[in-house]
Amino acid sequence: MKIILFEPKIPPNTGNIVRTCKVTGCDLVLVNPGFETNNRMLKRAGLDYWEGVNVLVVGELEPFLHDDFYFFSSKTTQNYTDVSYSPDCNLIFGSEVDGLPDCLRCEFPEKFVRIPMIDGVRCLNLATSVGIGVYEAWRQIGF
Repeated sequence: MKIILFEPKIPPNTGNIVRTCKVTGCDLVLVNPGFETNNRMLKRAGLDYWEGVNVLVVGELEPFLHDDFYFFSSKTTQNYTDVSYSPDCNLIFGSEVDGLPDCLRCEFPEKFVRIPMIDGVRCLNLATSVGIGVYEAWRQIGF
């Protein structure tokens, strides 16, 4: 399973996500990160979890949009628990600032899932959202 962050902006979030990848065996793909991957805050948040995590920095999202992928977004109605994940699934999360591009929602509406929240709140932290999504997918494939 791959965790894909589209244009992440906050290094400590990515560092925390590295920790989630380490303990779940997920690969991490950073699409056009808004920071240098040798950032001190990024490394500090990930502590010693970087070793053994396959981290790939790329410039395009398209190569990861194959048969089994889901976008996590607050701008949809399908719950993340209502879809089936596989061990080869790509879980895609948008930027903390801008989310995911609207063109993706238009092109792949059935591939968007949401984590339910009460009305009137903005959103969950990116690292928290990744943890929720990864553990549901991992649960479905039997940990």
